[in-house]
Formats: sequence, structure tokens, C-alpha cells
Amino acid sequence: MEKRSSFKGSLGFVLAAAGSAVGLGNIWRFPYLAAKDGGGLFLIVYLILAVTFGYTLLTSEIAIGRNTKQSPLTAYKKLSEKFKWVGWLACLVPMIIMPYYCVIGGWVLKYFITFLTGSGVDAASDSFFTGFITNPTESIMATVIFFLLCAIIVIGGVNKGIERASGIIMPTLVIFVIIIAIFSITISNEDNDVTRTGFEGLKILFIPNFDGLTIGKFATIVLDAMGQLFFSLSIAMGIMVAYGSYVSDDSNLGKSINQIEIFDTAIAILAGVMIIPAVYVFQGEEGLAASGPGLMFVSLPKVFAQLGIFGQIIGALFFAMVLFAALTSAVSIMEAVVSSFCDAFKIERKKAVNIDTIITLILSVVVCLGYNVLYFELKLPNGSVGQILDIMDYISNYIFMPIIAFATCILIGYVIKPQFIINEVEKNGSRFSRKGLYVIMIKFIAPVMLAILFLQSFSLFG
Repeated sequence: MEKRSSFKGSLGFVLAAAGSAVGLGNIWRFPYLAAKDGGGLFLIVYLILAVTFGYTLLTSEIAIGRNTKQSPLTAYKKLSEKFKWVGWLACLVPMIIMPYYCVIGGWVLKYFITFLTGSGVDAASDSFFTGFITNPTESIMATVIFFLLCAIIVIGGVNKGIERASGIIMPTLVIFVIIIAIFSITISNEDNDVTRTGFEGLKILFIPNFDGLTIGKFATIVLDAMGQLFFSLSIAMGIMVAYGSYVSDDSNLGKSINQIEIFDTAIAILAGVMIIPAVYVFQGEEGLAASGPGLMFVSLPKVFAQLGIFGQIIGALFFAMVLFAALTSAVSIMEAVVSSFCDAFKIERKKAVNIDTIITLILSVVVCLGYNVLYFELKLPNGSVGQILDIMDYISNYIFMPIIAFATCILIGYVIKPQFIINEVEKNGSRFSRKGLYVIMIKFIAPVMLAILFLQSFSLFG
């Protein structure tokens, strides 16, 4: 087995981890939740949870990875034989997520090419998105191309692949995000003698809306923010354990974690600045009711189409940015699986990539066919109705991830004890600024919150 690689510097680790965290969850889910849950009120709750709940889980996983120098599949077993099942689950989650994430990545690739070639007006039609995903040949081809881009980066390894790609993609992504955010808050539109401006849309994001606020509604906001943190910080997916295992012992872990947290939160907020004002200007508050594919592939192309040639340029920049975000996240998801195969089965990276390629492509084709040949609808335990992609998303994100996070809290809080993580973070004199908060969160508060979040996935509350 090849010698374990490590990130050459803290910046490489921070960019790679932030790249993992900055994905589709930030871009198409955060703005929707912010608009739905009281704008600035959701933002305040999210920020509080990010520096407490999210920070606790992020620190735990990265510290576990660095201490064990193992991927998720084997790291938990190294800490406790009784918790080795958590490692298997933490490896299974990215294996479930990767196929449908590649399918969505293929959708993004399709829209990027459409805008890049000057056909953005076509993408704004009501039938464009449906026509594409129901065409098995076209959707499968886009999915395979997106996956191959990920595989090329992952097969390059930690330094030549992940670290190098993140060093190029992440700064470019940030530039694109800032350009589009500035554009979004400076536009205006007159519709039926009513003029809406991007700045007014910005108020929806930052000014708290307490209208109709009840204890039940506030609880929903808290649960929504908690759920979003799983997407935003890439926690409970095995990713941060894998990336943590590549961090050298002389790196300042506390500082790096703080930087990842700041970077990811800033991008999540900028995603709201990009999307909420633009959709509000052209579609009003009703347009903000869309999330996921509806927001990304239906609402926003209509916005870009109303801006003429300038909309083509902004649309191309936007989908390039989304493609970069999806790519860095997909690479991290794949790396969690590949590193697990390497560590558990003592095989070389190339062979592990080949095995994961076969699994991912087979399942990706099934997901693509779920919109045409294999289409069906199933009512999920949380009350929503979905098909193959939605089922895989529900199982991974709403069932397995809360279980992994809860088990991690129990492992650290009561088996190996919080001091284990504290010692890891404080290696070489590194500062653990939220040490007391961490202990309280990992032992008491986080497990209770995760148990409630898990039960909520079955619609047992609210």
C-alpha cells in the first residue's frame, strides 16, 4: 500500500475542506430556507448554530481523522471496536450521495454549456429542464462527463489532485460569487407599475421577519438551520474525517477549523445575496418559494433571460460558479469512499478509484433513469413525495447522517472523552478557543438536538 499523503500546507487543507463544504446545499438550499424562515431571523439562528453545533461536529471529525490518520471506514474502529459500525455507515453515506450528486452535477454542466454557447433563452423555457432530465441518453452523458472530471482529480491524489485543484477552483469560485452578488443587488425591474430593486430583496435576507412567529415555527427554523449545517459543513458524511487524516501533526488545527467555518458561512450568505435579490426583482416573493432544482434550473434561468445578452454572460458565470462548487464537493465525497477502500482493503488509489467508478456509474444511471424509464413516486416518512434521487437523498441526509453525528457525540462525550479531541486540537501549542463550549455541546446539547432532528425526519414533530 502506498504511503499516506498529507496536505502540503494549512491553506491547501482549508481550501479543500471549504471546497467540500461549499456545494449545492449552500447555493440552492440556503437562500430558500432564509426566504422561508424569516430572512434575518433564520440567518441569526444559523450563525449561532454554526459557531456552536456545527463547530462541534466539524472539530470532532477533523480531529478524529488527524489523530487516527485513517479514513472514516477504519477511523472509528481504531478509536473503539464497538463503534466500528459508525465507520461503515460513514463510508456508506458518500457512496449513496455520490451517484445522485453526479447526476445533479450533470444538470449543472448542461446549463453551463447552454449559457456558454449563447442559448440561455432556451434554458428559460418551461419545458427545457423537464425535457433534459427525461432524455436518458443526454442526462446520462452529462452525468458521466461530470463524474470523470471528479475521478481525474481524485486519482491525482491529495497533493497533485485535490490540493492543486482546490487551489485553482476555490479562488475562481469566490471571484464569480462576488461578481454575481454585486450584480444581483444592483438590478431593478418594473412590473405592473411596481418597481422592485435588488436592494429591497437584500432586506429579505438580512432583516428579521417576526410575522406570525410561534414557538412551533421557531422550532422549525432551528431544525431547518441544523439540517442546513450538515450540507454546509460536510459533516457526518465521512468527508472531514478523510480530509482530517491528511492534515500534518504540526498544523494549527484550531486555526484551520475557524477558517473553514468563516469561509463556508461567508459563501452561504453570499449565495443568499446572489439569489434572493435577483429572484425577488423579477418574480417577487412568490418566486422565492422554490428550492433545489426548481430554484436553480427553472427560476434563475428565467431571471437571466430577462436581461438579454448581459443575462447570457451572468448566466454563464453563475453556472460556471455552481459547476466549480459542485465539482469540489463531489471530489470530497468521492475521496471519502476512495480513501476508505485504500485503508480498509490495503489497495492502491488507482484500484480504489476504479472500484468506486463502477459503483457510482451504475447507480448514477439508475438515478438518471428514475426520471424516465424507471419513474415512480413514493411518499417518504417526512411527508414529501419523491422518486429514486429523493429516496437516496432522504436515506443519506435525513436518516444516516443524524445517526452518524449522534453516535460520534456519544463516542467522544462518553467513551473516549472530550479531552481526547481537546488534546488533538491543542497539539504544538494550538489554541482551542471554544474548549468549554465544545465539552458542553458534545456531551449534552448536540446529542439532544440530533435526536430531535432525527425524529423530525419522520414528521414526529410539528
